[in-house]
Amino acid sequence: MKTNNQKAINTIYMSIIGNALLAIAKGITGVFGNSYALIADAIESTTDVFSSVLVLFGLKYATKPADKNHPYGHGRAEPLITFAVVGFLVFSATIIAYESIKNLQTPQLAPKKFTLVVLAIIVIVKELFYRVVSKKSNETKSSSLKADAWHHRSDAITSLMAFIGISIAIYMGEGYEKADDWAALFASGFIIYNAYLIFRPALGEIMDEHLYDDFVAEIRRISNTVEGVIDTEKCLVRKTGLSFHVDLHLIVNGAISVSEGHKIAHRLKDKLQNKLPEISDVLIHIEPDKYH
Repeated sequence: MKTNNQKAINTIYMSIIGNALLAIAKGITGVFGNSYALIADAIESTTDVFSSVLVLFGLKYATKPADKNHPYGHGRAEPLITFAVVGFLVFSATIIAYESIKNLQTPQLAPKKFTLVVLAIIVIVKELFYRVVSKKSNETKSSSLKADAWHHRSDAITSLMAFIGISIAIYMGEGYEKADDWAALFASGFIIYNAYLIFRPALGEIMDEHLYDDFVAEIRRISNTVEGVIDTEKCLVRKTGLSFHVDLHLIVNGAISVSEGHKIAHRLKDKLQNKLPEISDVLIHIEPDKYH
């Protein structure tokens, strides 16, 4: 069975190859089809290639084992890489917006009709990429992979905007030639919005924000199935890269020995890591039941 790390890395390789091929296709079609919206789309796909390479580096670094200087591992590198990916998105959106505004101030020719066929294919392909990568990000709990998924979704949106703009420019005729550039300008706004959607959860991860109610509920449910456990009290979850660190307060019979409490804690830790392999470590604090 592939580890979450290997799944994430394989998915990123797919993104890099896909973005590179689409960037070339968009650029060629945009130049020969007289469409700045497609050229802008190619610019975004090119930045996507670089950001995906950055995500790949981040994933490989984040999964390095703990060492003397990093006793909790290197997982926090992943949300930091996500911030860099957001930077790429903002940078590409700024370039697209700048060039669109500049083109709106100069005469334009209507794009060629064949660009619509290319764009329709691109929208479908990028949406499929988004769904595949998003599914893998949910499986692996990877914030940087989720960022890469949203890159694909933002690319699909910009391509859709370009499709609409080019359609207006072609079929509405004279006076609507700049609809293509307006589409690229609106697309830059969508890219900025998607950048925020990516940035917000990564910031929460860095700040140890509590975002894991369902995960905590599952930990409590499993804990209550272990022999000797009366109940659970505090349960704190910290995400680091693709894994989680758990701090759990366990309530046991106050009359048992320290040795027996230690055995219960070990049984629980083993079961949690078996049932929830994304947990890298569990720190268990034993609390005596007040009725014993």
